[in-house]
Amino acid sequence: MPTTRDLTGTVVALTGATAGIGRETARLLVAEGARVALGGRRVERLDELVAELGADNAVGVPMDVRVPADNARLVAAAIDRWGRLDSVVANAGIGMYGGILDHSDEDLATMMDTNYAGTVWTVRAALPALLTGNGGDVVIVSSVAGFRGGADEAVYAGTKHAQVGLAGALDRELREQGIRVTLICPAGTTTEFAVGAGRTEDDPRSSEWLTPQDVASAIVATLHQPRTMRTAIWTLWSMGQGS
Repeated sequence: MPTTRDLTGTVVALTGATAGIGRETARLLVAEGARVALGGRRVERLDELVAELGADNAVGVPMDVRVPADNARLVAAAIDRWGRLDSVVANAGIGMYGGILDHSDEDLATMMDTNYAGTVWTVRAALPALLTGNGGDVVIVSSVAGFRGGADEAVYAGTKHAQVGLAGALDRELREQGIRVTLICPAGTTTEFAVGAGRTEDDPRSSEWLTPQDVASAIVATLHQPRTMRTAIWTLWSMGQGS
């Protein structure tokens, strides 16, 4: 049987690290022996997470995934600290629920630029370093909305569909160069996502949703796979959610 890949000493760049899925992924990666370069916009939270994980295990980079140079700084921080990059997790994203006419042009542009363009810039920044190693991982955190957009989420779902298309094409482009591309697509998850933009903190449905730890465990499980295999798409639903 193939052996599980040991993550001890591997280096992972992770965006959207200051809350929810990103924060729990950072914690689990470090618990598994990995080192993490963490990108996020909220500097105070970023500093708190680095302090929690330890300076030997984590470095924080204040950044905006919409800015290509910021993504380059995240990758550079990983290489400067540990001399390598093994994986990148493109996790940063935002959501706004409501009809297509319910939000400002600026808000919709921010969502489109963050969710899709931000993913592109993160992957582009990481790939040169990944390609110089002995195989690497690109993990893109998307959503089940990328396969079946619902009412009141047209623009958000469109950005997730774009990530699905990007991941599929990247898999075909990069597999023969030793790069695995995995698309992680959770259903509703109990995070700050879209709170104040169509969700509330006390949403009664949230007790049946996935937890950030659920999704983090899936992300880390894909990195644990032996290099002889890959998971192209992983959709996640809680036992309480209908699909």
